[in-house]
Amino acid sequence: MKRVKKGLGLVLAGAMIAGALSACSSSDTNTGSEQGTSAETVNAEGFPVVNEPLTLTMMGPDVGIQNWNDMLVFQEMEKLTGITMEFQNAPKDGFETKKNLVFSSGSYPDIFYAAGLTPAEQMNYGEQGILLPLEDLIETHAPNVRQILEENPEIRKSITAPDGHIYALPVIEFNQPWYRNPLWYNGEFLEALGVDKLPETTEELFTYLKRVKEEDPNGNGQADEIPLSSASPNNSLRDIRTWLLGAFGIYEEEIYVDDNEVVRYTPMEEGYKEYLTYLNRLWNEGLLDQESFSQTAEQREAKARNNQLGMFSAWVPWQMMGEEPSESDPMFAPIVSEFVDKPAIAMNKGINTGAFAISNTNPSPEASLRWIDHAYSIEGATMFNKGPEGVLWQYTDKDNYVKEYLPVPDGGDREEYRSRITPNYGIPAPTINLAEIENGLLEEVDDWVKNETKTKLLDRGARIPFPVLFLTPEEQSEVTMMTSDLNTYVRQMEAKFVTGAEPMTNWDNYVSTIQKMGGDRMAEIHQAAYDRWKNS
Repeated sequence: MKRVKKGLGLVLAGAMIAGALSACSSSDTNTGSEQGTSAETVNAEGFPVVNEPLTLTMMGPDVGIQNWNDMLVFQEMEKLTGITMEFQNAPKDGFETKKNLVFSSGSYPDIFYAAGLTPAEQMNYGEQGILLPLEDLIETHAPNVRQILEENPEIRKSITAPDGHIYALPVIEFNQPWYRNPLWYNGEFLEALGVDKLPETTEELFTYLKRVKEEDPNGNGQADEIPLSSASPNNSLRDIRTWLLGAFGIYEEEIYVDDNEVVRYTPMEEGYKEYLTYLNRLWNEGLLDQESFSQTAEQREAKARNNQLGMFSAWVPWQMMGEEPSESDPMFAPIVSEFVDKPAIAMNKGINTGAFAISNTNPSPEASLRWIDHAYSIEGATMFNKGPEGVLWQYTDKDNYVKEYLPVPDGGDREEYRSRITPNYGIPAPTINLAEIENGLLEEVDDWVKNETKTKLLDRGARIPFPVLFLTPEEQSEVTMMTSDLNTYVRQMEAKFVTGAEPMTNWDNYVSTIQKMGGDRMAEIHQAAYDRWKNS
C-alpha cells in the first residue's frame, strides 16, 4: 500500500499575536452603555437588530491566526445586525487566567464569547449578579435558541442552574456523535499482517498488538514498530483510556451512570481495576509505548509519520500519519473482555456549556441575544462555520442547503483560510453543528468517517456517559475541594499500576485511600445531581 505524504499543514501554536488587547469595561470606552439603547429600540425579528448604531465590547480567546477586527464573519454580522463589536481578546493558552482577572476586577466586557464558563462559574457569577439571567430574554429575543430548547428539553435542563436561571448559552453538537478522538488502526499494518477482521475481544487485540511488535509490518527490517501509543495532557493515558475502559464495562474515566442509572466513581470500580491489569500486561509485553507517560503529542506524531504506530488516537487518521485523506486506516471497533457481555461506548454529550454570556454592564442585553441567536439558525451556523457565502462556498440548492466549495481566494489551504475569516476555529464558539452545514461539501472520505462512526459506535449502543448538569453551590464547593487531590492521586497511581511500579496486589489499599479522600462522596453528590436533573 503506497502512502502519500503531505505537508504538516497548519501551525496554531507559535502563531500567537504579540500580546493581548487589554480588557476594559464598557464604561471605559464609547460603547452602547453611553448610547442608551433600550429594549424598545431593538427589532424583535429580522435584520438589522438595531436601527441606530450600537457598539458592544466582547471578550474571547484568540488562537493567534487573525485579528478579530479583520474576520469576515464579524464584518458580515455588523452589516447584518447594525451592531459593532469591540474585541478584548486574550491568547487562548492564557485565556482562563485573563478571564479570572476580569471577573475579579469589577470591569467587565458586555459579552463573554467562547469563554468556556464552567457550571460553577456560571452559578458563582450569576448569583453575584455579574452574569445576567437569559431565560426571559430567550423567550422574547432568541427565537432560534427558544425553538432548540423546546425541541430538546434535555439541553434546557443541562444549561439551567439550580436557581432556575440560564446564565450562558452552549455550543450544541447535533452532528458530531463520537467521543473525543477515536482510536485508529494503521491500515498498512493490517494489510501486511493479513488481518481481514478487526479484533473483537481484549485477547484478540492483545494477539494483534503482539504481531505488530514481532512481525515487522512496516517492512523496514527493524524491530521499531510500536503497537499502541499514547500522548495526552499531563502525561496521562487520556487519549486511549476511554476506549479501552469500555471493554471492562466502564463508560467514562471519572464519573458515569451505569445502565441501571447508578452513578459510579470510575477509579474505584472493579472494571477500572481490570483495565489497569490489562494495560499492565500490554506494558510488560512492550505493546504499549514505553514513552506514553512522558512524550509530547509532537513526538508521538513523529513516530506515526515514520510509520511505526499500530494504533493511535486522532481526529482522523491521515492527520496523524501525514497523508492525503483516504479510507485505508479503519476506526477502532470497541472490544469486550471476559468480564462483560457488551462494550460500554461513550458518545459526545452534545453540548459544551458556558459559550456565551452577557454581563451586567451590557447596555442592551436584548440586542446582544438577538445578535448571537443568528448563530443558532442553519444559515447563521453555516456562516460561522464556513464563512460568508461567496467566499469559500456557494449554494447550489439553497432550499435544501446544498453547497459547493469555491476556489480558495489566495490559492492556499482551505482550512487555513477558514481560520482567518471566522472565530469558530479552535475555540468553543457559541453555535450549533448541523448535518445541513455540510450538505454537498462532504467528500467520499468524509462519508467514510461518518459511516465508521455509525457502524462501530452508534449502532452498537453508544450513549452519553453522564449528562452535563449543575451542582448546588454547596455540592460544587465540596467537589472542588476533593477533585484536585483525587485526580492527582488517581493519575499517579494509574501510571504506577500500568508500569508495574505499584503491584496490583495493592489495589485494596488504593481503594481505601480513595475512599478516605472522598471517592464515595463524589459518587453520592453526582447521584443526587443526576436524580435532580432526571426529574426536572
